[in-house]
Amino acid sequence: MAGKFELKKSKNDKFFFNLLASNGQVILSSEMYEAKASAVNGIESVKKNGADSARYDKLVAKDGSPYFTLKATNGQVIGQSQMYANEATRDAGVAACIENAPGASVDDQTAA
Repeated sequence: MAGKFELKKSKNDKFFFNLLASNGQVILSSEMYEAKASAVNGIESVKKNGADSARYDKLVAKDGSPYFTLKATNGQVIGQSQMYANEATRDAGVAACIENAPGASVDDQTAA
């Protein structure tokens, strides 16, 4: 099974998406969007930019936890990972994103 995007609506009526790896683990989460169309555009941007390793910033949080962000060509962050236990697992998360993002299907759960 390939990765997939889950498009969801929050309790405060904002839209967001998660990119899931083939094992169902969330590997990238979006910001909150006011409009569904903006979230869909975000998914398309992740599909387009996700295969390019140069678009990822490998970062470390204040508590020392490694994580990464994915940026669009304009430099805007379009997704962020979870916090990882170490740099090796973070780097595996980036690799999973690169592998899954371009061809991931979209599971629209906003109508549910």
